[in-house]
Amino acid sequence: MSWQRVVNTSLFLFLVFILQETAVARINFPFNGFSLYIATLMVLLSLEDRTGSLVFGFAGGMIMDLSPSASSPFGQWALVMTFIGYLFSVNRETIGDFVDRPVAFVIFVCLSSALAMLAFLIIGTLLGQANGGLMRNLSLILANSLWTFLFVPIFLPLIIRIRKMLLTNRERV
Repeated sequence: MSWQRVVNTSLFLFLVFILQETAVARINFPFNGFSLYIATLMVLLSLEDRTGSLVFGFAGGMIMDLSPSASSPFGQWALVMTFIGYLFSVNRETIGDFVDRPVAFVIFVCLSSALAMLAFLIIGTLLGQANGGLMRNLSLILANSLWTFLFVPIFLPLIIRIRKMLLTNRERV
């Protein structure tokens, strides 16, 4: 993996993060909110190889830690997304190629975003954060999974196309 690809993909993730913070987070969804950034990051992590899922998991988590609305310790999202990237890299062969099965891919992205939010909640509890009530947090995770299931099919072809553009010539071969 080249440094150019790491920088370009990190810039793409940063642009999606800015879109999330300025536009998507301001929309009042019924039930609870939707995180376009987490969905995009899960799509990118699932399409990467072993090294890429770890590197982009960490980089994506560090970008999430920049959120002005985050009341968590700096680095908590980086830890969670690196953990998710590690899970993707270890299970790379069983994840398979989801591009041929888009419905399974969307379900996988929904479940992995729910797992990331649940891991964030568990790590926050271990760090001594007051995360609110259990039912409120579970309803937030469920609603985010529902909105992810509804919106990811719209953005999935665009994210895959942008990822292919971010590959270097050597990686495309």
